[in-house]
Amino acid sequence: MKKIIELKNLTKNFDDQQVLKGINLEIHHNEFLTLLGPSGCGKTTTLRIIAGFEEASSGEVLFDGMDISKIPAYKREINTVFQKYALFPHMNVFDNVAFGLNIKKMDKAVIKTKVERMLAMVGLANYGSKDVTLLSGGQQQRVAIARALVNEPKVLLLDEPLGALDARLRKEMQTELKKIQKEVGITFVFVTHDQEEALSMSDTVVVMNEGTIQQIGTPIDIYNEPENRFVAGFIGESNIIEGVMIKDFLVAFDDFEFICVDKGFPENEPVDVVIRPEDIDIVQPDKANLKGIVKSVTFKGVHYETIVTTKYRDYRIDTTDYFAVGLEVGLTFTPEDHQKYLEWNGDRFRKW
Repeated sequence: MKKIIELKNLTKNFDDQQVLKGINLEIHHNEFLTLLGPSGCGKTTTLRIIAGFEEASSGEVLFDGMDISKIPAYKREINTVFQKYALFPHMNVFDNVAFGLNIKKMDKAVIKTKVERMLAMVGLANYGSKDVTLLSGGQQQRVAIARALVNEPKVLLLDEPLGALDARLRKEMQTELKKIQKEVGITFVFVTHDQEEALSMSDTVVVMNEGTIQQIGTPIDIYNEPENRFVAGFIGESNIIEGVMIKDFLVAFDDFEFICVDKGFPENEPVDVVIRPEDIDIVQPDKANLKGIVKSVTFKGVHYETIVTTKYRDYRIDTTDYFAVGLEVGLTFTPEDHQKYLEWNGDRFRKW
């Protein structure tokens, strides 16, 4: 896939604080790419540098192979949608969307055609005469997206645009944004700290922490093949357990040895074992080596979050079955359940 944006050794300093530490990233045509990470990790700063609102301390920003680091924001073929939509309250929906086209002094008939087509695409056909201040949050967001897209940018940047919406509307807009991106066929670069949002919407997820990129991959790769402890802990929930790789295909933790499907570690290498809560099964105590007592049960809507206390630790299990607090249970998992190891002297998980 052809790349449209390339960041090369990008750094950014604010006074004596370095917030970006050598970012290297390729963003491709028609890709939905998400910058994901905790607050302060540098994702919004990266977005603002791409947009032209911030200047990098060093490094290059290439757009179709040309360095645009010194080109002002308004001359870049890039538009941005912010969490605060910044709509013009004195203008109706049509005039808000048409604002950029009017600035360019385009023909009125062309403007009308473009605006009506864009409003239809974002599900706001026949809303042109509406007062934007009377729209719902989701509708206002659609107006902001239409206003950005009507100028036909090659890249649309979205800086946590769903943050102000309630949970139900957020999920609806996640689906809508992905649909819009496919329909207009341009590159979306999306910033969020919400893991579920990133996994459900993106073609590519870029996990950031403390000004660096921790991992780049598809949502499935990021979830099932985390490259280090930070990614494993930040993307979804994990049980992380200290263990020892006895030999190829055999690992030990919590007083038992377990068959695995990985190899290549030195014998008796200390490792971290990562087991996702949904990959653990609760069974009768006599059917498992690991045994424990149900400590707590929390209903989460689609599953129960069950905490089981064993001799060595608490395990979190996500299950659709209910197990009463105080019940003795067994815990099982298989080598195919996407469990992974982290070498102490390295920085990469390996899969069972």
